[in-house]
Amino acid sequence: MSSSNPLLAGRRILITGAARGLGLAFVQAAAAAGAKVAMADILQESLQAAVAELQKRRLDVAGFTVDLADPQSIDASTTAAIEWLGGLDGLVNNAAITNSGGKTSEQLSIDMWDQVMDVNVRGTWLMTNACLPALRASGRGSIVNLSSDTPLWGAPNLLAYVASKSAVIGMTRSLARELGADNITVNAVAPGLTLVEATEYVPKARHQTYYDRRAIQRDQLPEDVCGAVLFALSDLSRFYTGQVMAVNGGFVMN
Repeated sequence: MSSSNPLLAGRRILITGAARGLGLAFVQAAAAAGAKVAMADILQESLQAAVAELQKRRLDVAGFTVDLADPQSIDASTTAAIEWLGGLDGLVNNAAITNSGGKTSEQLSIDMWDQVMDVNVRGTWLMTNACLPALRASGRGSIVNLSSDTPLWGAPNLLAYVASKSAVIGMTRSLARELGADNITVNAVAPGLTLVEATEYVPKARHQTYYDRRAIQRDQLPEDVCGAVLFALSDLSRFYTGQVMAVNGGFVMN
């Protein structure tokens, strides 16, 4: 794709969990590809700093605070973001939490389980619903749900997170069938263990397991996942829907 015709030229994109890590990488890649990007996150200070830095680079971005555990916050944030964007062509449901890493099923508390499900599953569902009218109006809407490769191989001691990301895959497939008639594609991207702030708690042994078992034996970086997300947001994927793209260097071959 030449620089005179960027991949996402004219696209209006909303990305959640956009203040750091994978979400920030997606914002940078989408904006560099010509998109106007609304960045949504609960981390206000990090969000403001990220927006300021990207605007210095003359990328077309703005920040919107959202708490995916709060339905009213979702409605307010999406309304403001879509108004700023002037419509909506793509949604990237990237925001997620894990508060139970390293715990067995028996060690999980009900509160831990509910918090993960409220954000990762219910939040993804409600964010999608809030955006659907604008995506329908676009005529070429795209939804990209961030899952994980952990459900694809059954990662232990991470049950709530793995269950939530399994639900995201199921929602992706069901929504793809519901929304196909509206010319909205719905796909999931399932990254492997990526070097970002959110994975700093992961023991070195699990990082080493990923490293050793990948077909491409190196650390996974945020930019490794961007190509799959940009593809799913672009016109290159207009007949591609309901699919799960495992981006993990060949640790899991889906």
